[in-house]
Amino acid sequence: MTTSSVPVIRRGPRFWLASYRSMLRFEMLNLRQFLALGLIIQILMGGGMSLMYGYYFGDLNPAQQTFLVTGIPALALFPLGLIGVPNVIMEHKFRDTYDYVWTLPVPRAISGMATLTIFTALAIPGTALALIIAALVYNVTFQISLAIIPAMLLTAAMATSVGYALGHAVPEPRVINLITNLLIFLVLLFSPIVVAINQFPDWWAAVHRVLPFWHMAVVIRAGLTRGLITSSVTASYLVLTAWTLGSWLVAGWVVGRRR
Repeated sequence: MTTSSVPVIRRGPRFWLASYRSMLRFEMLNLRQFLALGLIIQILMGGGMSLMYGYYFGDLNPAQQTFLVTGIPALALFPLGLIGVPNVIMEHKFRDTYDYVWTLPVPRAISGMATLTIFTALAIPGTALALIIAALVYNVTFQISLAIIPAMLLTAAMATSVGYALGHAVPEPRVINLITNLLIFLVLLFSPIVVAINQFPDWWAAVHRVLPFWHMAVVIRAGLTRGLITSSVTASYLVLTAWTLGSWLVAGWVVGRRR
């Protein structure tokens, strides 16, 4: 007498939810050492740079102090997503565990969703703490609106998505390292995050209206202040959304080509 085995159903909402929970646990265990270090780096990048920029700019009036402090969340968010995520993927490639991830019996999109969830969740408390540090240093008060919630979630998701696409699209880990170092140089010294965009040359300001960094600062400032933002917040949301969706299209295309 023979018994037939029950086939395992690998589709449907229940399977996707179970796969998502499994990949969350897998990524949490895999990133347990990086997560603490990433949180420390994020706080130092945000809170520390607020102090350093204050030294560069000298005495600032209250409006300038508010502008500086409300740019800190964008500074705190970008290293975790745009630099942390591709470096984690680079580590997988160096340790030859990159291919192993794609052999796991879960949909490939689930791995990206788990990474996005973990890094987005990690980004929020570190960013908030960096903002509090900067606000205490400059004695700045905010006029917080509910708009800060979608602003923070979208900017964190965008940074993580771009980093995820970068990590998968660039096959050589050493090149990823060079690109991330270039991003640090670009964002800290040549982006209109804590400096008004009208202080930049017209051609460079036009470039930043396409890049996501300035738009990150715009939507976050709009959620922390009133009357400080004169540009179109809606346009900034659209640009950030385009970068997020475009990054997932690139990542999906690259990952989908793997066999």
